[in-house]
Amino acid sequence: LKNKKNKKDRLLPCPSTSSFFSPLIQTLKNKTMAAPTPNQTDVTNNEPSEAPAPSSNNMASGGGGGGGGGASAVDAGSFHTPSLYVGDLAPDVNESLLYEIFSAVGPVASIRVCRDAVTRRSLGYAYVNFHQLADAERALDTMNFSMIREKPCRIMWSQRDPSLRKSGVGNIFVKNLHESIDNKQLYDTFSLFGNILSCKVVTDRETGGSKGYGYVHYETAEAANAAIDK
Repeated sequence: LKNKKNKKDRLLPCPSTSSFFSPLIQTLKNKTMAAPTPNQTDVTNNEPSEAPAPSSNNMASGGGGGGGGGASAVDAGSFHTPSLYVGDLAPDVNESLLYEIFSAVGPVASIRVCRDAVTRRSLGYAYVNFHQLADAERALDTMNFSMIREKPCRIMWSQRDPSLRKSGVGNIFVKNLHESIDNKQLYDTFSLFGNILSCKVVTDRETGGSKGYGYVHYETAEAANAAIDK
């Protein structure tokens, strides 16, 4: 019994999880990007990412809500089809209006505004399909964040690979954003580190104001890590 007691006395207490990881958490918090606010912007990949835009393969009228991102002019060839996701649309935007806008870039094959299966109200996003990849890429480069019915639209490549949308690779969570930061400013800032598949500043549904945080989904994990490190 005496020997057991001596062994017990020699055991050192195990540090708590919070105290063990606190230096790492503090390091991530210190590695922030400048923003026009006294609060610093926190960037990390430890928060759950908002889901990217739904696939154009699931364009049923009663499909889920609009996608979660802005857009990036990534290599069009990697997506194989000239299909674009167009989000943040006003409720009264319809196919004919989108056709008129996007056909100025090149021949449009088809357009689908996704709607609620019961009410037939717009879900706020659409898919625009071009005949040529070059035309789709030109639309992405020149029309992203352009105004449609007094709202800036968000354009990105339609994601057809469900594993890419659900893996979480390349996703980062950005908090402490100044209330003046919008989708375009978020995109312009973080595109310096790599190709962006989607990005979005989360806003209040009633007021439309920023909630102070957002999501950026990079094409690669390396780009996401570069953004966090900077």
